[in-house]
Amino acid sequence: MLGGKTISYIIIDGYNLIGIYHKDLKKQREQLIDSLIEYRKRKGHQVTVVFDGWKTGGGKESQSVISGIKVIYSRIGDKADSVIKRIISTERREWIVVTSDRDIADYAWATGSVPLSSEDFLNLFVRKGSFDLEREEYDEEYKEPRRRGNPRRLSRKERAILRALNKI
Repeated sequence: MLGGKTISYIIIDGYNLIGIYHKDLKKQREQLIDSLIEYRKRKGHQVTVVFDGWKTGGGKESQSVISGIKVIYSRIGDKADSVIKRIISTERREWIVVTSDRDIADYAWATGSVPLSSEDFLNLFVRKGSFDLEREEYDEEYKEPRRRGNPRRLSRKERAILRALNKI
């Protein structure tokens, strides 16, 4: 707890959040990290952001802490996905996992963490004025699956996502 607030542990799939279709990925990474630093100053949450280094990374995974934000680059041959899965399974706590990767989201649910889509996370921050990222638009439309049960009651997963969004 920080000043009466509960601290959340947030792990972000970096390139999944900012997109990889930018002319200057380094600038986008820096903007994301700067935005997360400001966010951490306001909220006090523990934030880890993981970037793919699997094509151009080093022989070893690199980690650094920039103004309280843990920044990880996977080693060459590894994807951020495997690093995120390893972290949420070894550091047993309820993580808020920011990704739109279905495999990571399913893994997060299985390990007791709550996945938030990158789009929901980004929309929340843009609305609150926290992020200044240039986001590419995608034409793919998400279709809500048909559900059984009481239509007025949110599912267990939807309630968990809503709780995570309220923490952010």
